[in-house]
Amino acid sequence: MRTLKPQVDIYTDGACSGNPGPGGWAAVLVFGPHEKEISGFEPDTTNQRMELTAAIKGLESLKRPSKVRLFSDSAYLINAFTLGWIENWHRNGWLNAHRKPVSNADLWRRLTALVQIHEIEWIKVKGHSDNKYNNRCDALARAAIAAGS
Repeated sequence: MRTLKPQVDIYTDGACSGNPGPGGWAAVLVFGPHEKEISGFEPDTTNQRMELTAAIKGLESLKRPSKVRLFSDSAYLINAFTLGWIENWHRNGWLNAHRKPVSNADLWRRLTALVQIHEIEWIKVKGHSDNKYNNRCDALARAAIAAGS
């Protein structure tokens, strides 16, 4: 008997104070009536690394393979999957279109491994807008920076 994968919404955001500089990431996981907030701090990082880390940490906190709608205001993250950048980088040995090493390849590799586990729909949301969960992630990421600095 095949069991249905649970449907989970994950909202993510990353922030950096300076770029590079101290950074924070956050994710809010929504499963039915349940919500879980996670966040963390990195002392020396970039905004893009925090955006990717938020998605990784959100997906890694799932206890079993799931159907995921992952919401992010990061075009960098969303476009990599929806516009086929990941496939191109992988096919080109993790080199970008300019034949240079892909930035943040360590994090992209972690994300591609998680894509093999979960069924993910990547959804771009407008940052600092009216999405309550995106706004909550932004606040959590900034609080992580303040707590860690």
